[in-house]
Parts: sequence; structure tokens; C-alpha cells
Amino acid sequence: MAITKMAVIGGGTMGSGIAEVGARNGIETVVVEIDAGLAEAAQQRLVSSAAKAVERGKMTEQDQANLLGNMSFTTDYTALADADLVVEAVIELAEVKFEVFRTLDEVVKPSGILASNTSSIPIVEIGGATKRPEQVLGMHFFNPATVQPLVELISSQQTSDATLDAVETFVTDTLGKHPIRTGDRAGFVVNRLLVPYLLQAIEMFDRKQASKEDIDAGMRFGCAHPMGPLELCDLIGLDTIQLVAEVLYDEFKEPTYAPPALLKRMVSAGQLGRKSGVGFYEYGGR
Repeated sequence: MAITKMAVIGGGTMGSGIAEVGARNGIETVVVEIDAGLAEAAQQRLVSSAAKAVERGKMTEQDQANLLGNMSFTTDYTALADADLVVEAVIELAEVKFEVFRTLDEVVKPSGILASNTSSIPIVEIGGATKRPEQVLGMHFFNPATVQPLVELISSQQTSDATLDAVETFVTDTLGKHPIRTGDRAGFVVNRLLVPYLLQAIEMFDRKQASKEDIDAGMRFGCAHPMGPLELCDLIGLDTIQLVAEVLYDEFKEPTYAPPALLKRMVSAGQLGRKSGVGFYEYGGR
């Protein structure tokens, strides 16, 4: 099936980035937020991102006009009735996502594909909140979605081949991203490998084996990573890392996935990384 209209549920950092990717590539894109204030904030986030792209020479003023012309923001789910693809990008809590999918199942046309940007929650459980599990899959973008080329496509036992093929073609040919396919296991490919690495870095810092600067420098200069693990934790958000680690531990029961005590304490203290202004490092202007 051809995908010409896309919707994104949630206009936060990931949701607005996914929406921008669609709109940049000529797709009519609708962003749904839970209230007018958040919808306005999402719109301003997109306008600011586009303006910065023009300033850096990454986008022409005409491209900017086309991008903004392809976007709309609403609090009304009925605006998604004719969407070909809906990507959910709300908080990483299962019950919140299930409620979103129950609503989408009621309002989106029967042929519409429903995708989740979840980083860890089983797709079979998300699909079970709908009457169309064969048209539900995971579509996991990476932050920032406008830059990172990878999209994980996760199929449950019920996801149809037609659904997976249609979305893979859309991701490749329309969005210009690199899709990889993976089965429905917690963490999928990237987070199942990445999260234990991040948790070990937190444990190493907590045990004072090395300073945070030296841990990060070790991986940047020793393994050619673009940023160190503790810097990456701050970028992702420590609350998100804790949630993903808990889902991984719940499924596999392996100690390597257990959230370290320091991580849990920092999340309880609101030290979430860049989005809160302080994590392993401090960030000005917040």
C-alpha cells in the first residue's frame, strides 16, 4: 500500500523529530498532543529546528516552507481517520501506549498501519490492544530522528508480511532511512546490546574505578565512539534508560540488565540528563 499521510502521536523530542522526517520528505504529517499547550510547544520545536537548518545551510527557505506546509498539529484523534500510517511516540509506559492504540484502532481507517516507536515493550502486547494486530509493528527511530539513519522494524508473531514490507519500502524509499528487521524480543537489536554497556559504565563510575570524564574518553578515543557512555546516558535520558533496563531484566532475568542503584537514585532525584539540566554532567541554560 502507498503511504501518503502519516500521523505521529506525541510531539516530544522523538515525536517531533519523526514528524519532521516525514514532512521533509513530502509526506502530509499530523502531530497529535494531549492538550493545546503541548501541541503549540511541538509546533514551535519544529519551527525552531527548521530555522536552525536554514541557518546552517542544511535546508533552503523553500524547503523550510514546504516542510511547514506539510505539517499540522492537533489534539483531535479524529483528524487521523484517513492516515495511512500512525507512529506512536509517547512515554515508555505500557498502559499509556495500550490506551493510545485502543483509541487509534477506533478512529483510523481499517487499512491504516499502526506503529510504535517503543524501545522495549513487546509489540505483541501493543497489537493486542487493537483488533488489527496484523497491521501493528514496531518502528523504532533513534535520537535525533532527523539525523540518525537507522530504523528498527519489529514484527510480532501476528504482524503480516504485507505490513512489514509496506513500512520497509516507505522507510527506505520515502524517508531515506536504513531499516533493519528484528523479532519481537525486549530491547530488539540495538538496546539489547547498548543498555548493558551503558549500565556497566554507570557501575564503573559508581565504584570509582574511573572518573566520568575518563570513562567517556576511553570509549571515544579507544573505540571511536562519537560520545562516551555517560554522555550518551545524559542524551537519552536516565529515566528512559531505567525503564528500558527494567523491561529487559523482566524478560531475560539476567543481572547484566538490572538497573544499577546509582541510576535509580539519580532518576528519583530528577537528575535525568540533558532534558533536566543535570545528569552525569551539568548543562547550562535550563
